[in-house]
Amino acid sequence: MEPITLQSLIDAGVHFGCRVSRWNPKMAPFIHGRRNLIHVIDLRETLKGLIRAQNLLFHISAEGHNVLWVGTKRQVKGVIADAGERTGMPIVTERWIGGTLTNFSVIRSRLKRLEELEAIDEAAAMEAKLTKKELAAIRRERRKITRNLGGIREMTTMPGAMVVVDPSRETNAVREARKMGIVIIGLLDTDCDPTRVDIVIPGNDDALKAVRLLVDQLVKSVEEGCAQHRDQMATMGVAEKREHALEPADEPRPTRHRPLPRPKGRPPRGESDDDDALDSDDDAPDAIQPEPRPASPPLSEVAADEPNAVEVTSESADDKSS
Repeated sequence: MEPITLQSLIDAGVHFGCRVSRWNPKMAPFIHGRRNLIHVIDLRETLKGLIRAQNLLFHISAEGHNVLWVGTKRQVKGVIADAGERTGMPIVTERWIGGTLTNFSVIRSRLKRLEELEAIDEAAAMEAKLTKKELAAIRRERRKITRNLGGIREMTTMPGAMVVVDPSRETNAVREARKMGIVIIGLLDTDCDPTRVDIVIPGNDDALKAVRLLVDQLVKSVEEGCAQHRDQMATMGVAEKREHALEPADEPRPTRHRPLPRPKGRPPRGESDDDDALDSDDDAPDAIQPEPRPASPPLSEVAADEPNAVEVTSESADDKSS
């Protein structure tokens, strides 16, 4: 974003204030002097307030909060509408409806009524179930709600900041914002009260060229903050996808079974030293295999041989007696 210069402010006529008879004494720190019964605004204070407002709007929009643009002057409506269209933020260019911030639930209900009227109007026009007088009444109510609340139709939560052109004209808006704890950035002339806003940008709030220059600088800061917020959300989305891809499956992977090393000393129960020797000698190339042991005769053969053994012994006993 290109920095604004004093020469550009002078060319736009930002330094022209109100007549001396209309000034507010609280604006004395922001006035450079007077010329032909007109106060001249100190542009150094204008630059200070503009830089502070740009930094604040950048951080607020980078966090994902909305910025409410308020300006109901006839020469300012177009500038505020362009700012809302460029940033996608809510705007108020018609009369400020009381309770827009302090009674936000009722305002949302009126916006729901607008959606109902749009649906009724379209359905009735297609099916031709309503008379012309009823359709005219519905369209009239729809135009009224759209004119007053159409700018804040997409505002579902409280804004993080509010930019006001000429706070002395938007008294109700400033009062509600202060009651709700919303940061107020005011573009004000020498006839306004600077203590009612949080960040003061002194300047000519009647000239279209001056207002357009200052609002354009604020819009650029909001656009940069929104771009950074989108990048952060995209980065978080990619990181979540990676984490989801790296999560282990529900079923464990099959692993190769490797026996644990056997501790030195006493062999485990159920195993003998001979088995260890056999296990260790199987892999050796010159290992001597043990001779097979003769199998013991089955129990049936042993039982069959026992009577013969008894007869032999008896015969030998008779021989000895004879």
